[in-house]
Amino acid sequence: NYRPGAPIVERIGSGGFWMTGTVRRAGDGAPLPGQRIQIWAHTTEGHERDWHSHGATVTDANGVFRLEMPQIVPAFGQPHGHLAYDSPDFETVFLRPVMSDASNTSLEAHFVLQPA
Repeated sequence: NYRPGAPIVERIGSGGFWMTGTVRRAGDGAPLPGQRIQIWAHTTEGHERDWHSHGATVTDANGVFRLEMPQIVPAFGQPHGHLAYDSPDFETVFLRPVMSDASNTSLEAHFVLQPA
């Protein structure tokens, strides 16, 4: 359900749930500012294949990203999010972190990127 070029957004939908994480360079672990991360999920407001359930955000000066979105709900048996790094400077990475409980209101994912 990945969508190349998903727009950079302030938040996805009505919010209340936070997807957060970091982006670092392989080898030295340096934080990577300005990196585009796409996020999508099955939420209370839409299925993960719906355009309105997708958005992208950019890491800050410390390589941290944070995007508010509707509550993630179980899909295919477990609540989970999807994230992708797909810019040309580093190898493409897709992550699918799983929530420990469907009532959680946040989910973290951490990228370590290898130069392309």
